[in-house]
Amino acid sequence: MNKLSYLMPFVKLGLTDIWRHKTRSLLTMLGIVFGVGSVVAMLAVGEGASQQSIDSIKKLGSENIMVTSVKPSSEEGGNTGESRGSLAVYGLLYDDAKRIQETVPGIRTIVPARMTQRVGRVRERQLEMRVVETIPKWFDVVRRPLLDGRVLTETDLRMYANVCVLTEHGVRRLLATEGMVGERIRLASGVFEVVGIVQNESGGTVRAPDSEADVYIPLSTGTKLFGEANIRYSAGGMEGERVELSEIIVCMNGVERVEAGSKAIEAVLRRFHKKVDYKIDVPLALLRETERSKKTYNIVLGAIAGISLLVGGIGIMNIMLASVTERTKEIGIRRAIGARRSLIVVQFLINTCVLSITGGILGLIVGVSIPLLITLFTAMPTLVQPYSLILAFGISVGIGIVFGLYPAMRAADLDPIVALRHE
Repeated sequence: MNKLSYLMPFVKLGLTDIWRHKTRSLLTMLGIVFGVGSVVAMLAVGEGASQQSIDSIKKLGSENIMVTSVKPSSEEGGNTGESRGSLAVYGLLYDDAKRIQETVPGIRTIVPARMTQRVGRVRERQLEMRVVETIPKWFDVVRRPLLDGRVLTETDLRMYANVCVLTEHGVRRLLATEGMVGERIRLASGVFEVVGIVQNESGGTVRAPDSEADVYIPLSTGTKLFGEANIRYSAGGMEGERVELSEIIVCMNGVERVEAGSKAIEAVLRRFHKKVDYKIDVPLALLRETERSKKTYNIVLGAIAGISLLVGGIGIMNIMLASVTERTKEIGIRRAIGARRSLIVVQFLINTCVLSITGGILGLIVGVSIPLLITLFTAMPTLVQPYSLILAFGISVGIGIVFGLYPAMRAADLDPIVALRHE
C-alpha cells in the first residue's frame, strides 16, 4: 500500500504530461493500436480458416479410410488396361471390397458406393443431381442428422426397392415448399419414392462423401436399373465409362488401426490393379497435417503482424527521447533537489507504460472488431482465441517497457549541472 501511494504522484505526473501533449500521445499510441489489432485480427482469420478445415476433416470420420476410383492419366483403360471402343473400363471392383474385407485386419464396416450424375425430375421441375447407389451402412459411416423420414434399410436393399433419401439442399431446390417425404422423383427410367431427408455437409475445404444435391438409392436397385456403364452422348459421337464402384469407405476398429489399415489396403489394390486407378484418403492423416500447418500458419501471421508492434515501439522510443530533450532542465532541477536516478527512471517508464497499456486496450478492441466485420460482410469464418488477446496485449506492454527503458535511463544519467544550464 505504501509503495502504491509512493508511485501515485508519478502516475499522475505521467498522465498529466500525456494529456498536455494529446495529439503527440495519440499518434504515438496508433502504432501500438494497429499493431495489437493486426496481431489479433490476423490470428483470428488464420484460426478460423484452420478450424474450418479441421471441422471438415473430422466430419469425414477419424476412423474412416476413403478409397476412390480415379481415371488413369496416361491412356484410357482401367485396372486390366481395357478400353472397349469408346467405353473406358477402370476403377474399383466389387472383388476389391471383398478382398479388403477378408484380408485387412481390424475392419469394423466396409461400405461400397457408385456415384453417377443424373437429372432428377418432379413434374415440371428438374435438377442435376448426384445419384449415390450404396448400402444402408453408409448412414452409419457418414453420419448426418436425419431431418425427416428414415434412411435406407436392409429390406430396401434385398427387395430392390425404388426408394431414395435426399439431402436438404436438393430438396429445397427440387421440391420447393411442397411435402418432401412421400413425394416421387424420376431418375432416368426409374421412379423413386422419397422416404427421408438428411442434412448434408458439403462445401468444406476437403472433399466430403456428400455433395450439395445428393440422392441415395439402394445399390441393388441402381445396378438393376442403370447397370454399371455411364454413357454420354456428344456431337462427336458416344463415349462412356464402366466403373463398378466409385468409392469404398472402410471404417476401422479404432483410430490406432487406421494408418496400418490404409497401408494394407494399398498393398491389396496394388497387387490386383495394373494401373493406379484409385486414390486413398485418410482423414486422420489429413487432420494431423492440418493441425501442424495451423501452428506454422499462426506463427507466420503473428510474426508479420508483430512488425507493426515493433514499429509502434520505435515510435514510443522516439517520442520519449524527444520528451527527455524537452524536459532536460526539469530533470536537472529534480536531480539538484535530491531526486534519485531510480525515481527519474520510474517517472519516464510510467509514461511509456500508460501509452502502451492504453494503446494495447484500444488495439484489442480494434482486433476483435475486424474479425467480426470480416465474418459479417464476407461470411468468412474467423475465431478470436483468448491466447491471442493475452499474447498481443502482453507484447504491447513488453514493447512499451523495453523501448521506454533507454530514454528513461538516459534521462536519469543526465548531469544535474549540465541539465540546469540547458536552454
